[in-house]
Formats: sequence, C-alpha cells, structure tokens
Amino acid sequence: MKNITVAICYDFDSTLATNNMQTFSFIPKLGLNPDEFWKKVGNFTKKNGCEPTLSYLQVMIEECKKKGVTLTKQYLTDLGKDIKFYEGVTTWFSRINRYAEKNNINLEHYIISSGNKEMIDGCRISKEFTDVFGCEYLFDKNGVAYWPKNIVNYTQKTQYLFRICKGITDITDEKSINNKVDKKHIEFRNMIYIGDGMTDVPCMAIVKEKGGTSISVYTPNQKNTSVQLLKDDRVNYACKSDFRANSPLEKLIKQILDCIKLKEILITKEQSKKVK
Repeated sequence: MKNITVAICYDFDSTLATNNMQTFSFIPKLGLNPDEFWKKVGNFTKKNGCEPTLSYLQVMIEECKKKGVTLTKQYLTDLGKDIKFYEGVTTWFSRINRYAEKNNINLEHYIISSGNKEMIDGCRISKEFTDVFGCEYLFDKNGVAYWPKNIVNYTQKTQYLFRICKGITDITDEKSINNKVDKKHIEFRNMIYIGDGMTDVPCMAIVKEKGGTSISVYTPNQKNTSVQLLKDDRVNYACKSDFRANSPLEKLIKQILDCIKLKEILITKEQSKKVK
C-alpha cells in the first residue's frame, strides 16, 4: 500500500504558544500591558463598527506610530524569536514525524492562525510547517506596514482546511479552490485539528463532521472550555497542553495515526474488491 498523507492543523496562540503572540514582546515594547492593548482594540472595534481582527491589526499600526516604533516585516519577524511555547512543542514535530514515517505516513503540519504570520515566520518552530496561514501586512516603499494583506478571523479559518484538502494553498487563487477535484491532496478523514477554545470551533466542527479528528488542548484554567466543547460534540477529544514525549496528547496522536492507517488499508481493500 502506498504512503498515506495526513495533515495536523494547529491554531497557534494558546495552542502551541503559551499566550497571544503579541504578549511576549510586541506589547511590552509599546510600554503597555496586554489588558491595556486589548482594551484599545475593543474600543476601536466598538467606535468604528470594525471586524475585530482588522481592529487589532490597525491598532498595532497606530500604537507603533504613537510610540515611534517602525513596524517593518523584519521587526515583526524578530519579535517571533520571543514567543514561548508549551513544554515539548519544540521537539514535538520531530518525534511525531518519526512515528509517522515508520508507519508509512506522509505527515504535514499546518498553522491556521488569526495572529501575525510575520511573527510566526520568525519563531523557533517556523520551519516545521508545510504552510502557515495567518494575518499579514502590506508594506510601503519604506518597508513600513500600512494595510492588511490578508486577515484570518475565526470563521475564515475554515477556508484553509479546504485549501489543504485540495492542495491549493495560494491565497490569491479564488478559482481553483471552488472547483470540484477528482483527487484530493488530503482527505478530511485524514485531518487532525488541534485548537484551544471557542475561536477554533468552526474548524473543529468541520473537521469532525467530515470524518477527521478534532482535539481541544487546555491548561488548568481552560479545562471548563474543553469539557464544554466535548459535551457540545464539537471535538472528539480534550487533552492537557502537554506536548512532551509520552504525554497523553502524544499517545493520542499516535493512536489516531494508527487508526487512520488501518482505515485507509480497509478502504483500499474495499475499493479493490469492487473493481474485481
């Protein structure tokens, strides 16, 4: 049997990273604390009737101008180096990849985040991903951010699941993504989505409904959210945000990969029988 391709899709903030990516150094460098910054975002949203994701991108630009910070792509990318991750995250990918490879599984990792892609591109684990989908800026002739190039809010995240499924990751390609394809790059049943809370519900629900696996990860103070997601049948499983070797999450992922492999073997046998 040929190798099976499986995708693990991750949210980023509070899923792999221990907090919102702006918290680690972007906000402190403005002389603000997180509550002050996000209050400004909330006020901007209410005052202008603006979509919240667009609001935070604009407030980032405005606050940098006020504080004399030059908001360049390099500046944002450099901030990514300060992002802190849950235990085990930095070695997670090599461990899971090795297990997948031993079981003839081509494993691809994707980020689907409402955070700044430029920061993710500068973080320690950026090279682990087949692709990263996140909010991005356009930069003027002086290299300064002035307008959103792309935004990814909570419901817009779902389009990237379909792009991954069809293998159409160019966000400027609006035509191909809507075309029917005879052969998918990755079947939804072979997708795993890992997120931390309510903002991931659209992706969690779609992956689960289409036969894939959705997992809610939580810290002790987030456990109630994960329990509710299980009760509401939005996710298949809930695990602590522990990515270390032999953690419950790692064991679960390996079991899911085993299950996917077995299912694909049976599907192949069934299809072969029908052909005969």
